Amino acid sequence: MNERAALSLVGGLVSAAGDDAAVVDGTVFTIDMLHDDTDFPAGTTRYTAGWRSVGASLSDVAAMGGDATAAVGVYGAPDFDADALTAFVTGALDVCEDVGAEYVGGDLDGHDEFTVATAAIGRAEDPVCRGGASAGEKLVVTGTLGRTAAAMALFEHGDTELANELFRFRPRVAAGRALAGHATAMMDSSDGLARSLHQLSEASDCGFAVDADSVPVAADLSDLVDDPLDAAVTYGEDFELVATVPEGAVDAVRAATDVPVSVVGDVTESGVTLDGEALPDRGWTH
Repeated sequence: MNERAALSLVGGLVSAAGDDAAVVDGTVFTIDMLHDDTDFPAGTTRYTAGWRSVGASLSDVAAMGGDATAAVGVYGAPDFDADALTAFVTGALDVCEDVGAEYVGGDLDGHDEFTVATAAIGRAEDPVCRGGASAGEKLVVTGTLGRTAAAMALFEHGDTELANELFRFRPRVAAGRALAGHATAMMDSSDGLARSLHQLSEASDCGFAVDADSVPVAADLSDLVDDPLDAAVTYGEDFELVATVPEGAVDAVRAATDVPVSVVGDVTESGVTLDGEALPDRGWTH
């Protein structure tokens, strides 16, 4: 059973599942797990691991249109090296500070493989879920896509300093709040734009038509991969926000955030396409 099938199984058992985070009486809850084999390529610093792990959970809060409040983490490793642990916690503290949240501790555990579990909470009185998109609306994304694909290529090439810098994405909490008053559906792009659109399509019973020229491809990709557009659309792990908004709300969203917001397509009745051709359900798989 792959990850998508497993998530579908859980969704059939837990009625509240299906969005980037759960919301109970206005409190946003989310939890994530990352580990060496799939998430931290050779050369990833413990500081970057701390930032990225906690950032992934903060991104889930952002995807619900919530204000991030606090985060915790579980640090599992074969041994507890003082410098490594200090760097990890410092990264966690810094990413929380970046979005106005607090890192408030967690747990330690001996583990054969470096593994991290993180959780975050926030507040969202009117959360944005995945199931509200309607045909005729605009599809928007924050920032640029392909940052992680570029980082992975740089790790392979041995340019670990720049790779780590690219790996430390900024969770879009403020942009999520700016979108919250206008967006009809939203999620983060941790699985990649293509897969995110298939998930939104299923949740909202709609389709999407993406314009390739409008996709904000990360500049770092151009010299690192053969097909920058494909990497930007399908690689994933960029943690940007993917949302649908009424056409008349686009300018208001842009005015409310310093983060670039690109209109990349339209919400349609059915199907997911890129320049009129079917866009396969491809993306990041854990």
